[in-house]
Amino acid sequence: MQKVMPDTWFHRLCAGISERLPFGLERLAPPTFIGYLLVSAVCFTADMVILTLLHGTLGLPLPIAVTAGYITAFGLSYLLNRTLNFSSHAAVGPQLAVYVVVVVVNYLVFILGVTSGFTALGIEYQLARVLGGAGEGLYMYAAMRWLVFRGAMIPTGVR
Repeated sequence: MQKVMPDTWFHRLCAGISERLPFGLERLAPPTFIGYLLVSAVCFTADMVILTLLHGTLGLPLPIAVTAGYITAFGLSYLLNRTLNFSSHAAVGPQLAVYVVVVVVNYLVFILGVTSGFTALGIEYQLARVLGGAGEGLYMYAAMRWLVFRGAMIPTGVR
């Protein structure tokens, strides 16, 4: 039995966007995916600002700058997705433990692996990070929806 999401401004916004998607995309992009994209845009912006400041301005090594930006973004993402997007009321400890494992895998594969790989091929570090972010986005939504926040409230009709 599915739980019904509370009627909040964030959920109404996400549902409104999802309902207006053309070409039947509303079936592929439920409100929680739209919410994830909105939260991710905020977090990715924070990540890129920190990366650019630390590496581009202060000259810190790329792995250190990437790590600092990512740690900030991952904490912000958990907080915003837990409260705004998935409206989770589960115990924080076990949920956060699963999230940390998901984030470590994501960090090793997409953040360091893809970003460093593309940079080694001569692609500018910021573009390399954006390319890594594409795979990261799909992986992280799936992991949050079906692993981290699996017991959270889901809108009626969302699979």
